[in-house]
Amino acid sequence: MAFPYMEAVIGFMILMYIFETYLDIRQHSALKLPTLPKTLEGVISQEKFEKSRAYSLDKSHFSFVHDFVTIVLDSVILYFGILPWFWKKSGSFLVLAGLNAENEILHTLAFLAGFMIWSQITDLPFSLYSTFVIEARHGFNKQTIWLFFRDLAKGICLTIVLGPPIVSAIILIVQKGGPYLAIYLWGFMFVLSLVMMTLYPILIAPLFNKFTPLPGGELREKIEALASSLKFPLKKLFVVDGSTRSSHSNAYMYGFFKNKRIVLYDTLIQQCKSHEEIVAVIAHELGHWKLNHTMYSFIAVQILTFLQFGGYTLVRNSTDLFRSFGFDTQPVLIGLIIFQHTVIPLQHLVSFGLNLVSRSFEFEADAFAKKLNYTTSLRAALVKLQEENLSAMNTDPWYSAYHYSHPPLVERLAALDELEKKTE
Repeated sequence: MAFPYMEAVIGFMILMYIFETYLDIRQHSALKLPTLPKTLEGVISQEKFEKSRAYSLDKSHFSFVHDFVTIVLDSVILYFGILPWFWKKSGSFLVLAGLNAENEILHTLAFLAGFMIWSQITDLPFSLYSTFVIEARHGFNKQTIWLFFRDLAKGICLTIVLGPPIVSAIILIVQKGGPYLAIYLWGFMFVLSLVMMTLYPILIAPLFNKFTPLPGGELREKIEALASSLKFPLKKLFVVDGSTRSSHSNAYMYGFFKNKRIVLYDTLIQQCKSHEEIVAVIAHELGHWKLNHTMYSFIAVQILTFLQFGGYTLVRNSTDLFRSFGFDTQPVLIGLIIFQHTVIPLQHLVSFGLNLVSRSFEFEADAFAKKLNYTTSLRAALVKLQEENLSAMNTDPWYSAYHYSHPPLVERLAALDELEKKTE
């Protein structure tokens, strides 16, 4: 008797949903607490705390509904054989269109086209509610309905342009890969990631946002001086118009080797009280670069990608695995989808481990900024960003340990205080 892979996958999906819902309930209870954590008393205003609490509870209620609908739809699709049914229907569509359904690339693209339409139909109500109800209610949404659908259309067009050649290449590699399949797949994805990291900020991101050079002045001079002191090869310094879509703020850097760029959200500049606070945020980000966190993260992703492809090569010819999910053929894309479902337990463990590493990196980057004498400014910036973004003030330790890639504000401030005590 063949192992019931499909039933096992659905069972684990439901168990993980129950576990994560339990964590969500714990977090929801923490969000309902009527008082600030002691560490933040006198640091965060009561008004901002109340607004943050209301915003976090709204998002929590929304998450309960969204997660429930998602697990129901995913379980139904797997259990009732909708995936193989949809695969066969996409082949029938090709025949009606006068195309060869035996061509796996065409069949896969037809399947993905239908899947994209389904995803848009099921996701759109949640996206609209999140953006135009929750985000708008709490003063974050700056988008018009026209801009929302224009961005959506651009995203779909990009998928239509970029998706087919990538999918076609993966199918051909799997069909011709032989015993070195995992190496070829990893090599292709490695090159693709480098290409996308190069093209995204230059060609894709400007389709959605406007990037303008940071004007000359005190702020630019301070950032350039900081970068120069650390020998950071800063080539361009941009401001992005994030305020056209949201009042949330951020800053990031990107680029290879000697061609680095820093991007500031205009909302970050608006929200921070002084240039020193903004520079402190940049010092934190440069800490990630100086301490090689970006490189370590990239290497970790590449190792995990290779291991995943290695695992896929071991199971891709398993007839029992495909049959368990209702397939009498073994298409490349379906094999990848099924494999991703079967390794869900490992994915959750890996995700948890990566979050732990990411949190340690954040503490190290804060400590780096502290060594540059930005402690006071960084504290002020972290508090300001917490207030302006209405981030959760009270967090459940289990929930944050499992979900957060960045430590809660309470923990970051406590770590900075501890570093201050050690240097006194």
